[in-house]
Amino acid sequence: MFRWEKLGLLFEPLKIKDRFWLKEFAQAPSVVIFEKFVRVYFSCRPAPDKNGQYVSYSGYVDLNRGDLFEILRVSENPILELGECGTFDEFGTYPVSVIKKENEYIAYYGGWTRCESIPFTVAIGIAISNDEGKTFQKIGKGPIISPSVKEPFVLSGPKIRKFNNKWYLWYVAVTEWLDNDGKPEAVYKIRMAVSDDGLNWKRDAVNIIENKLENNECQASPDVTYYNNKYHMFFCYKYALDFRNNNRGYRIGYASSTDLINWTRNDAKAGIDVSKEGWDSQSIAYPTVFELDKKLYMFYLGNHVGRQGFGLAELEGKLE
Repeated sequence: MFRWEKLGLLFEPLKIKDRFWLKEFAQAPSVVIFEKFVRVYFSCRPAPDKNGQYVSYSGYVDLNRGDLFEILRVSENPILELGECGTFDEFGTYPVSVIKKENEYIAYYGGWTRCESIPFTVAIGIAISNDEGKTFQKIGKGPIISPSVKEPFVLSGPKIRKFNNKWYLWYVAVTEWLDNDGKPEAVYKIRMAVSDDGLNWKRDAVNIIENKLENNECQASPDVTYYNNKYHMFFCYKYALDFRNNNRGYRIGYASSTDLINWTRNDAKAGIDVSKEGWDSQSIAYPTVFELDKKLYMFYLGNHVGRQGFGLAELEGKLE
């Protein structure tokens, strides 16, 4: 069993007062490490419109590399503009995962649009930054990964990684919508796509993590890292229905693999759970694991899927 020491709530969006687009939430943290600071990309929301509808933007916070609890700066503006009328990302860019390629930074993101019979649908877009990850320009108006014959619903939650000169994109796919007293709720599973160039993707539309809670278990935010001749995935999971404000919300799970194809799930090994009280006492979700100066850390969300921000934990020992 791994042991993660919780270091506390690190970034609180409610304390940021001068960004109209950043009123609450700091969701799906994604890390890029620079020489003197750690940049954490996250997604957030401004105040709702007159009809009570939200949009989602993505920005970043820079943390002192020597003291991650010291905030150096918060992006002045969103890193991505929302799409124009009728495009797949008209109403949101969430979540975002960023990777460096030579002198460019590439962002894969979920683009949201509103629907009638269901509340939303999502596809995965791509954008490129030439100013060290401060702003990103989309490569086009449409998504790079969109619904297909085998994956007809939502595709979201991209996490980009590169191993052995191949690009890997882990994502979540909605497999069905459940009726919850007239309100649709999505069931989503973790899947993987592979690419030689980061642009053209092969995906098999296969669920790669077995269910634990129930057949309709929801899985999200797969984050994969490689240590000690093994691939380690931390992710989150919850019940499909009745998961808000109770103990049926998100928990962090764990799986391992030697080939990136076959995964063995062992949540008891994850080593991190909800606290007895406080900001992460009901839910713990959206882990992202990164190495910094020979230490392993995890950013994660707490109750209400990041409404209060994200926290930090440090691994005691090694991933093995």
